[in-house]
Amino acid sequence: MDFSPVLISLKTAVPSIAVTFVLGLFLAWGVAAVRGTALRAVLDGLLTLPLVLPPTVAGFFLLWIFGVKRPLGRLFLEVFGVKIAFSWGAAVLAAVTISLPLMYRSARGAFEQVDQNLLDAGRTLGMTEGEIFRRILLPNALPGVLTGGILAFARGLGEFGATAMIAGNIAGKTRTLPLAIYSAVAAGDMETAGRYVAVLLVVAFLAVAAMNLLGEKGKGGSRRGRS
Repeated sequence: MDFSPVLISLKTAVPSIAVTFVLGLFLAWGVAAVRGTALRAVLDGLLTLPLVLPPTVAGFFLLWIFGVKRPLGRLFLEVFGVKIAFSWGAAVLAAVTISLPLMYRSARGAFEQVDQNLLDAGRTLGMTEGEIFRRILLPNALPGVLTGGILAFARGLGEFGATAMIAGNIAGKTRTLPLAIYSAVAAGDMETAGRYVAVLLVVAFLAVAAMNLLGEKGKGGSRRGRS
């Protein structure tokens, strides 16, 4: 079995979850702080859109924006000498685009579960919004935030449609595990496809187990807080 898809998937998923986790965290915090209901609904809709669109549609938009003949793609190529489309960076970009809504919505939901009285108490004590975020909001919302990170990591690792559109299916370069499964099945090599599927099943199971553990810890913390 060729292990390059496993390595490429890990090489793609690790930096993508680093970007997704931080970006989703601060986007959730920012949107939750927006006071206008209409503006918040619009921002929430835009950030959630990749979650409900078919991944190939999201990949089409990425290709339309970052293709070598598009203004932004040409800018990166001519100014920085970086070709985004059909590169490893494109696979990371696709994983971030598809997994970000999961991280954003999980983090926002966790933030909304934090008792508003705790935040108001911090303001009464003269804490800045940044201090409230670091010392009150984030610690109390941590189980939900980490759950969102696990979901986003698993989703990025299993991304197929957007990756195929913007990064292609280049062996040894952009062929991640889902693309390797597709290629093996297309070639009639069901044994190799089954091995790749087994790897993804193990990752998915570990992700679900980790979320369940975090959920139990969160419930335990809530019970102790009420007692």
